Amino acid sequence: MKVIYYGHSCLGVETGGRHLLFDPFISSNPLAKTIDAGKIPADFILISHGHADHIGDAVTIAKRTGATCLSNFEIATWLQARGVAKVIPMNLGGAVACDFGRVKLVSALHSSSLPDGTYGGNPGGWLVDAAAGNFYFSGDTALTLDMKLVGESVKLKWAALCLGDHFTMGVDDALKAADFIRCQQIVGIHYDTFPPIQIDHEVAKTKFRAAGKRLHLLAVGESHTF
Repeated sequence: MKVIYYGHSCLGVETGGRHLLFDPFISSNPLAKTIDAGKIPADFILISHGHADHIGDAVTIAKRTGATCLSNFEIATWLQARGVAKVIPMNLGGAVACDFGRVKLVSALHSSSLPDGTYGGNPGGWLVDAAAGNFYFSGDTALTLDMKLVGESVKLKWAALCLGDHFTMGVDDALKAADFIRCQQIVGIHYDTFPPIQIDHEVAKTKFRAAGKRLHLLAVGESHTF
């Protein structure tokens, strides 16, 4: 299973012969100038919530690739109204079967509004059950005890957790989250893009290493295979 970091919270995951794209915020990301959003592959686009730094390029990528977009009901219908042909509206606790595996929308503790100011529904995270292994994408969230349900329900190969503090949980809470979900391999998301969410990479890695976990802080465009 190959994971590609496109900056901020945008990850590409290649599994089961499919390209999954999470929270595509690329063309407006000041740290992703080396990434061409017009060349990113996507068979499925999974959107955690409606904020512009997560939904940014979803419409244009979906139209170019013909990808199926999965998100909560409000975001899915918003995308559909903007010409996205294939959407799967969901809500918290629900799961759907896709040709690469099973996807469940799980709770996140955050807010959600769309770029035009309309209501973005409940924010969420993603729990993906694929043949190559299970993984969890937290989306933007505070630390929440609901994460323990993730750890109790599946064995995770890896997880993507937000780290930047200020708008989401920070490094220390992300470390607790890793304990809650019972996962040792963590990919950092939602950090460094803007001044309020900049982190000290070495301090963060040291804290995770001291807890017996590995924190992957990938450079924009870098990939890692789990």
